[in-house]
Parts: sequence; structure tokens; C-alpha cells
Amino acid sequence: MPARVEYHRRVHEPEKQSQPILLEVNNLKTWFPIRRGLLQRTVGHVKAVDDVSFFVRRGETLGLVGESGCGKTTVGRTLLRLIPNSGGAVRFDGRDVLSAGALDLRKLRREMQIIFQDPGGSLNPRMRVGRIIGEPLEVHGITSGDETRVRVEELLMKCGLWKQAADRYPHEFSGGQRQRIGIARALSLNPRLIVCDEPTSALDVSIQSQILNLLADLQQEMGLSYLFISHDMAVIHHICDRIAVMFNGKIVEEGTREEIINAPKHEYTRALLSAVPEADPRRKKQRIKLANARM
Repeated sequence: MPARVEYHRRVHEPEKQSQPILLEVNNLKTWFPIRRGLLQRTVGHVKAVDDVSFFVRRGETLGLVGESGCGKTTVGRTLLRLIPNSGGAVRFDGRDVLSAGALDLRKLRREMQIIFQDPGGSLNPRMRVGRIIGEPLEVHGITSGDETRVRVEELLMKCGLWKQAADRYPHEFSGGQRQRIGIARALSLNPRLIVCDEPTSALDVSIQSQILNLLADLQQEMGLSYLFISHDMAVIHHICDRIAVMFNGKIVEEGTREEIINAPKHEYTRALLSAVPEADPRRKKQRIKLANARM
């Protein structure tokens, strides 16, 4: 794989394979109705996610990779109940997520967070950064008043920003800095699982490496588990312990990082790998067209 950016050296510990399962997704389905006619009758469904199953162990990163429109973002939002599911089951640390009531879901929200793809669109432009990060702390009754301010400053510094950033608005920051704010917000409730929904795709390549290094360092420091969603196989290759390849709403191949990168079995996986650009322009790689990939 090409070394496009400067990454920290990441060690994929074999001990992670013996860790207990934190998140388990079984036969997840998310279908969107197609309505037509004056009465808007349902005449079919768009099967964005169709019978998807996987698991994430404690302290590991599972990469969910595929082209745009394959359903990977819908998977992440469905398991967090940001989008209603059409079937299947999601269990977090043994607890049923999809059937949880309001009180249980509120508790689960503290342990399952998300980092959105667009760092600008995910931050309220009318709120100062301190309020954006501190609001979850006060809503969940963790801190209040001066305690919130202290915790916000700690989170900002942990994510590579400065204390005074709490007094500014999102538009005063660059794209990479906004994503750091989004990461600080996700960390505010001290979660155990974070869904990273293409957190680097909207950023410059040099900034991508900084954000990926930050996520890797935070995982090592806090023991976090990541579901890392991306279309970039080079990024997935660097940060993930295991990889699940998604195509047309289904997972077509799953395995360790080495198995998927070095010995892909599915034609679609090989097509994704062939799309990664070579660092050396003198080296030519045969491109596999996605139109030839089959389920």
C-alpha cells in the first residue's frame, strides 16, 4: 500500500483477538420505502442495509469499507438509532440497543458516540465551542458550571487544541480543527465505542494523518473501540485491525487487515484495492473496473 501521508507507527496487538465482544450486529436491515401515486402508496423498498452482521471487540478497530452509496454510513447511524431499522438485532455489551426504552437508551448514548464526516456541518454555528462540547456533560448531569468549563478545556487540550478555543465559534477554525472539536465532543461522555463516519474524507491529505494519529493515540490511551467507516483503503489499511467490505447493502468479505489487504477473495475487494493510487508514478497497476464486480 502506498505511504501517502506520515502516520504514527501503529501496532496491531494479537491480544485484541482474545478480547470480549463489545458490539454485536446480527442480520441488520434498513429499508427505505418507495412511495408513488396520489395516495403515496408503498410500491417497493430501497434496501440500503440488507442482512448485515459483524462484531467489534473491546479496544479494536473494525473498518467498514465500500464505495459511496453502499450503505456503510446507514449501518453506523442505524446501530446508534439515529435511523430506524427494518429488522435485525444490535447488542452493546450484552444490552439490546434497538428495543431499549427511553431511559436505557439515554444510558447507552453515553457509551456509544459518533464522529461525523463533515466537521463544519456537524457543529452548531450559533454556539461557542465550549457550549458545543459542554452541553452533553450538563444534559447527562455529569458536570455543571465551572466543572463543565474545566472538563471542556481538558478535552480541547487532549485533542490538540488550546483552552481559549472554548470561547470561539466553529467558523473561526480550519477543517482539521473543527474535526478535533467534533472528536472532543464525542469524548465528552467518556464512551467505549465511537462510530467514525469518514472522519477524514473532507480534510486535506496532510491533515488526515494528524486526525488518524490522534484517533490512534486516544484509542491506546482510553481503550476505545472504533467502527471506522471509509471508502479509502489506504486509510483503512493503516488504522484498522479487521476489515469488513460492503457492497450494495451487504458485507461481501470480512477478515483481518492482513487477510483483506494481502489476499482478497472477493472481486469487489480487489477492485477497491486496485483503485488506490501508487506513490511511484513509474509503477503501473492494472485497474479493475467496478462494473465487473459481482455479488
